[in-house]
Amino acid sequence: MTQSTPRYAAADLLAFARALLVGAGMPEEKAQGVAEILVEGDLLGHTTHGLQLLPSYLREVESGSMRVVGGPEVIAETAATLTWHGRRLPGPWLVLQAMAAAAAKSRECGTGTVVIRQSHHIGCLAAFHRRATEQDLMMILASSDANSASVAPFGGLDAVFTPNPISIGIPTSGDPIVTDISTSATTNGLTKRLHEERGRLPAAWVIDGHGRPSDDPAVLFQEPKGTILPLGGLDSGHKGYGLTLTVEALTGGLAGFGRADPKQGWGATVFLQILDPQAFGGRADFVRQMDEVARQCHAARPARAGEPVRLPGEKGFATARQQQAEGVTLHAGIMEALLPWAEKLRVGMPPAGAPG
Repeated sequence: MTQSTPRYAAADLLAFARALLVGAGMPEEKAQGVAEILVEGDLLGHTTHGLQLLPSYLREVESGSMRVVGGPEVIAETAATLTWHGRRLPGPWLVLQAMAAAAAKSRECGTGTVVIRQSHHIGCLAAFHRRATEQDLMMILASSDANSASVAPFGGLDAVFTPNPISIGIPTSGDPIVTDISTSATTNGLTKRLHEERGRLPAAWVIDGHGRPSDDPAVLFQEPKGTILPLGGLDSGHKGYGLTLTVEALTGGLAGFGRADPKQGWGATVFLQILDPQAFGGRADFVRQMDEVARQCHAARPARAGEPVRLPGEKGFATARQQQAEGVTLHAGIMEALLPWAEKLRVGMPPAGAPG
């Protein structure tokens, strides 16, 4: 983050985001949930999926594309499963509600699964997991958005998919292990940001409209439009392609709403599954096993001197602790984009500076 704004206290950012959402018309409970997930994204260092999303969310609320009143509708339910129509309600809030429902089912059945059709965008997937792992529960979370397409199937030039992220939170005796990966080589958020900043990707993660690999995100916005490569790129992108199709099945397939249906605007179809280790081999043995896996990973000889092996999520949790103590560094331009909304909704800007 070579370009950045000053640091802000996380509590001030949370209050600021909540006030903007309430000012735009979102009820307090929903605004609190959305604000928490957005700020958690920035705390973890996922700056494309933190407060950078807030101006877009506010526009969606203002236009009515993100609905703010009421709750999801039940489409189907069994002892261990639940399918919701999300009614284009705020995605982060819907996921938090789904987590509570899935956790309750997992206590009874060992596992609880909630799928949501027609949710709005759900934010940073990694931001949700600690709420489950702190209860000694394991969670799988995936999403897709049938409204848009930027990723081609392996071997193709025409976009079919979104980056289709999938994440898993695994409890241990310390910080959880949290994977949060796109099934594509990169994300829409990063390519859009770099394109606006005239930056380059770290590697050839996209192809232009003629099939030539590139590190320039501009090819995604030129005719003929390029696409983001599946995870694994030109060499082993068939693996990412397979994962992408898996996410499509878990989300649109199980929810019964996806790419076979008319587009309804920016949103998400969500798969969320919570597993209670107590119903399987027991929580104590689950943690014992995962602690040993973590120990062996940490003990592995580093491929590069001075760069010890880390577990997925480890850097993010360390960053979050540091930023809670010293203040959150936002990516350049985020506060500038929120200033007009603060003025319009008469919400005071958060003070810059480390927590007092």
